[in-house]
Amino acid sequence: MSNDTRTFPTEVLTAAAFRGLFGDLLSPWLVSCESLDDVRRQLYAVVSKLQYESAADAVHDSRFVVMRDCARALRGMLSARSEALAKFSVTQAIWDVVRGLGRPDLQPAFFADVSHLLLGILGQAKIEVLSNDVTVAGLQGREAALARSDELDRLWGTVEARLNRYPDGMSPDAVARRQARRQHILATLHGSDADWQDWNWQNRHIIRDAETLARLVCLRDDERQAVQCACEAKVPFGITPYYASLMDDDPAAGRDRAVRMQVLPPLDYAERMAGSTDDRAVVCDFMREHDTSPIDLVTRRYPAVAILKPFNTCPQICVYCQRNWEIEAPMMPNALAHRDQIEAACAWLEQHPAIREVLVTGGDPLAMPDADLAWVLNRIAAIPHVDMIRIGTRVPVTLPMRITPDLAAFLGSLRQPGRREVCVVTHVEHVYEITPDLVTAVDLLRRQGIALYNQLVYTFYVSRRFEAAGLRLLLRRSGIDPYYTFVPKGKEETRAYRVPLARILQEQKEEARLLPGSRRTDEPVYNLPGLGKNHLRAIQHRDLISILPDGSRLYEFHPWEKNIAQRDSYVGADVPILEYLTRLTESGEQAADYDSVWYYF
Repeated sequence: MSNDTRTFPTEVLTAAAFRGLFGDLLSPWLVSCESLDDVRRQLYAVVSKLQYESAADAVHDSRFVVMRDCARALRGMLSARSEALAKFSVTQAIWDVVRGLGRPDLQPAFFADVSHLLLGILGQAKIEVLSNDVTVAGLQGREAALARSDELDRLWGTVEARLNRYPDGMSPDAVARRQARRQHILATLHGSDADWQDWNWQNRHIIRDAETLARLVCLRDDERQAVQCACEAKVPFGITPYYASLMDDDPAAGRDRAVRMQVLPPLDYAERMAGSTDDRAVVCDFMREHDTSPIDLVTRRYPAVAILKPFNTCPQICVYCQRNWEIEAPMMPNALAHRDQIEAACAWLEQHPAIREVLVTGGDPLAMPDADLAWVLNRIAAIPHVDMIRIGTRVPVTLPMRITPDLAAFLGSLRQPGRREVCVVTHVEHVYEITPDLVTAVDLLRRQGIALYNQLVYTFYVSRRFEAAGLRLLLRRSGIDPYYTFVPKGKEETRAYRVPLARILQEQKEEARLLPGSRRTDEPVYNLPGLGKNHLRAIQHRDLISILPDGSRLYEFHPWEKNIAQRDSYVGADVPILEYLTRLTESGEQAADYDSVWYYF
């Protein structure tokens, strides 16, 4: 098979182009078939034959692995069970195209993905590697070790060049820019430097509309229009003055892209949310929290941990917030649940000694007044079987002055080493969000023995090569451990933020893997509606069951209880890889840098 080289066309793929690439290969097997079952058997046989023949010619293990993975993926789509779950037949689609039958439903992204599968099986996968150095070949002992060390130095030089593309918020230039921005915002809001460091002043001046934002931040026309649309549709929107200071006066430079996309809703998001005003609590509850809430304010998906949501608002609203159906506005009045309700929830937790850890989230619990926060956390600490209090908060990023010495000391006082621990889980998206103010807030907590972890939502806007790797490095230097990397949820209103699962797998293998082990402690996960986190590192957690006509990969995700309890799986569609690569190219990336993304499943 080594002489069977097929060049993937640079133009958009069509049925005719697909037949031109693979017709001679598949037609002899498929054109004479009389039933779909016959086609399934023949395709299964040809895939296995091609894999066997290609593997015999594979020079490098990496190419063999691609052949193996592509063959396994395509064979998995051929079963009648996969077709029943998908309500679509890849087998039928290939059969129809090979016979020249019209299939107007099949989009270029479908042909692109199926073509890459076949090219991979044939041993013709085109993969751009970071290092082609083979100087170690034939050497032994110290000579081999020195050559290998030189090779690793060159590899890290390539990595560092990629990392340096993304300026962080700790650089002197960024600090100077933010200082100038701060003075502009203070002058516009008639505040002082002392006001800036007062978190209550920050909350009183949360930016809630497009007009105010435009006075403080250099906005593009489309950004202003989208914010205005969101506000008119009563979509939760708010930005703290501090976070607004992280947005540059020259947005075209792109340094603050991730910062802006955290809080400035795309127009299509605002329009979709506007269309679900009446039933938002149903439409937007992607995680089906209604189905996993045994009592008001509590969510439970796992045996030993439960979520408590006493405070239903935040100082700032992330566009892709998991609870955009629940939160009405930033720091809205009456967001704190009544004490009787919180007491009832805590009493319920007391009745379930299996629960060892309580995650206090919301809303952002650290945005609560000190007295209310102390009452809630002390009430949880009084539950005998709770040995970990976890606090989910974004205030180190959006309102770092909220982490006062008094607050840090109080949280530290809840610790009883050997009996009960307290940790903080925050949500830093990009190196440009990490500032001296954030580092100071983190240090206050760490000096009280509070461990800090980060949850990265791997959106399109932080998914360029080595963008997340740079974040991991700076997080650890700042005192925060990388904890989870989340696949953006499959919510249609936030489609612009979604990234193919294959890109996350590629990032973990080709970028995170190059970092020291202490910097790549995060686990890639997909949060399944009603089920909880599905871990992505092992293929046993999911099956690729189809490629839909629009090029979306369809996965069957197995619940975390697999082999523990009987539970139905979850079937969910990804975003097409071709769509993702097209967007990357439009943003200035080189698609060739991501070539291997097609071969992660």
